[in-house]
Amino acid sequence: MTGVAFFDTGVRAEPGSFRDPGNRVFHRHGEVLRGLDERSARDWHALAAADFFRDLLAAGKVCGTEELTPAPVDLPWAAVLRHERIPFVSHPYEWTYGMLRDAALLHLDVLRMALADGFTTKDGSAYNLQWRGATPVFIDVGSFEPARDGEPWAGYRQFCQTLLYPMLLQAHLGVDFQPWLRARIDGIEPDQMRRLFGGTRRWRPGVLTHVHLHGAMQARNARASTADVRAQLRAAGYSRELALATVRGLEKLVRRLDHRPGESYWSDYQRTCAYSVPDRQAKEEFVDRAVAAAAPGLVLDLGANDGRYARIAARQAGYVVAVEQDAAVADALYRALRAAGERRVLPLVMDLADPSPGGGWRGVERAAFGDRARADLVLALAVVHHLAIGRNVPLAEVLDQFVALTAPGGSLVVEFVHPEDPMARRLLANKPGGLFPDYRREAFEPLLAARGRIVRQAELPSGTRTLYQVVVHG
Repeated sequence: MTGVAFFDTGVRAEPGSFRDPGNRVFHRHGEVLRGLDERSARDWHALAAADFFRDLLAAGKVCGTEELTPAPVDLPWAAVLRHERIPFVSHPYEWTYGMLRDAALLHLDVLRMALADGFTTKDGSAYNLQWRGATPVFIDVGSFEPARDGEPWAGYRQFCQTLLYPMLLQAHLGVDFQPWLRARIDGIEPDQMRRLFGGTRRWRPGVLTHVHLHGAMQARNARASTADVRAQLRAAGYSRELALATVRGLEKLVRRLDHRPGESYWSDYQRTCAYSVPDRQAKEEFVDRAVAAAAPGLVLDLGANDGRYARIAARQAGYVVAVEQDAAVADALYRALRAAGERRVLPLVMDLADPSPGGGWRGVERAAFGDRARADLVLALAVVHHLAIGRNVPLAEVLDQFVALTAPGGSLVVEFVHPEDPMARRLLANKPGGLFPDYRREAFEPLLAARGRIVRQAELPSGTRTLYQVVVHG
């Protein structure tokens, strides 16, 4: 991941961890560490002794965490924690609707358990969660602190803006939430939501309370300090029981918002595409052999569709990230993986012609996809023609993108769909004649050979598609 120099050689601060001055995440020699100041260290020691936190750790709902004792002398913190390393860091605007909803439910589950044991969380951001395959995990251990009587949940606004509002947007209006979260790291503002949910829309579940009343309270208290607002709530009798009731109400609402995206062109691709049974079997065997030969820790499956090849790769790989542009297809894949309890395949929504850029403070607070993805094996199956013909990307640049996502010395498995293939002809039919004179196998193979060593290739039985396995130049 992208980092900056921090304290000493070999120690790099996590660019997305600076907003809480009491603790900071950093990386050293492959370990994920968290430094705590004196106050945060006291909170941690109380947290580590709490029953609810031990229960969360045992259930895998919070990332594995232990304190380094004694604290390393070269790290100037009152205490230092070591966290489990998440296999692949993703961002909420790369998640499907089902993933966002399940992340919200875990966040609320963690908060409810914390409140019942006298703790709370400082924030409610979607970025507090990551994934082990199709299972969410809460990672911001530094967010926990003892609850104070009469104080509301400090993370409510963040929860609304980065989790609840995106769900309301898609569940009630059918608008994809991903572009909204990608555009603003802090999420969707209440003012924007009120404009979208005026008139009779304000009566849809969750809107009146968490959009209009929330916005009205913010406007009323715009000039009041946080201390003033807390004092008003204490005077009004705000209690832990009311906070717990609020969390339970949010849980009930989020469960009610179980939106399933409708069918899309790609939803039934495996049945409607041009593959014959022999083609599919030959392709599966090629991929299986390539994964076995590469013995990869991390695999990227670009254009994963229903995850058929991601699952094949997961049999022998450490972890697979399955990237799919169609949000409905990716969500169906996520739900299938979740039902199977799959913890080694992570589905993500992303357009390969417009991958996630760096974002947030100085453009590095949230790392770009290309900075996070350096895979031991990249699968680019039935995707070249969509980028080269469908999106007008030159063949050389398509391959450069694949190579950039492959670790030096890693393997690339790429499928070239010949111009006479039915799917390629369909794409070419929508383009001016003669626009792609270089889209042919005779031009593709030299470009591929210039970027790595072709160790194996096979033409599918149909004769209109060729698979290549390439060891990328180091």
